[in-house]
Amino acid sequence: MRVTIADVARQAGVSKTTVSRVINTKGEVDGGTAARVRAVIARLGYVPSSGAVGLARGSSRTVGMLVPSLTWPWMGEVLQGVVDTVEAAGYGLLLFTCNRGAESVQRFTTQVSARAFDGLLVVEPENTLDTIVGLHHQGLPVVLIDDRGAHPEDFPSVVTTNFEGGASAARHLLADGRTKPLVITGPAHFGCVRERLAGFRHVLPTDRVVVGDFTELSGRLAVEKLLHARVEFDAVFAHNDISAAGALRALRAAGRSVPDDIAVVGFDNIPMARHTEPPLTTVRQPAREMGETAARMLLEHLGGAAAPDEPVVLPTELVVRQSAP
Repeated sequence: MRVTIADVARQAGVSKTTVSRVINTKGEVDGGTAARVRAVIARLGYVPSSGAVGLARGSSRTVGMLVPSLTWPWMGEVLQGVVDTVEAAGYGLLLFTCNRGAESVQRFTTQVSARAFDGLLVVEPENTLDTIVGLHHQGLPVVLIDDRGAHPEDFPSVVTTNFEGGASAARHLLADGRTKPLVITGPAHFGCVRERLAGFRHVLPTDRVVVGDFTELSGRLAVEKLLHARVEFDAVFAHNDISAAGALRALRAAGRSVPDDIAVVGFDNIPMARHTEPPLTTVRQPAREMGETAARMLLEHLGGAAAPDEPVVLPTELVVRQSAP
């Protein structure tokens, strides 16, 4: 059942008018009373309706964005796409991270309750998905960006073709005569990981699969493990460019030539991929376009357009360089 302004007023021991004044920062409210009202708002998870807030104080002309971390290699491209789009429309951007887990989420929901922004962009929610879905159902406009395959029903999102990306890597290696590939995945519970592996195996079946965690170390250790076990492989498909760089380092340390002995393909096409030794063949994920598209969807929705209830899918693209020409 949706929490109402009356519920907040009753719990805080004030009138609905006082709650409204706190939410809309209008009128004189004692500091202690305002703090008590905000605490109740955060505890109950109250989200004022967009229409009510709009009538009371107009749009904040601000978009919120919730991301797991700013250290993810492709996050900068997503953010740049979002910033370019929202600033061109005269909006500001309020950025939140989940670096501190539940504490970060609590601070974020307090800002939601205070209506510090008009709508929300979310990058790959993991432990916060239930919270985001709840806020959306309570009236907060939300668009997901690359939701790891955990797509809620009737929820606007922008995704990419991870299955086809994996398949394109496999087709490229197979065309070069590579028939014994090693696949280094990311965490198995990510939808994008399952899709990339399924797409690759659809074209080029392999049992040489090592579960990694998207780090350089996991890519290096996966290659070292197979070399030490004397498992034969003539190609590596790593599920991101960072782990592919680790694979390249391990192969170089073992005296294996890339691509003559072993070809290597990554995923993402982050800027680093052009500067590995040798430069990395990779599957380009349209990170900037995903940010632009999601921001445009959200702004159009704030302007009155209906949000799509099916994911908007942007294509991946194979980028061929010297590691797997």
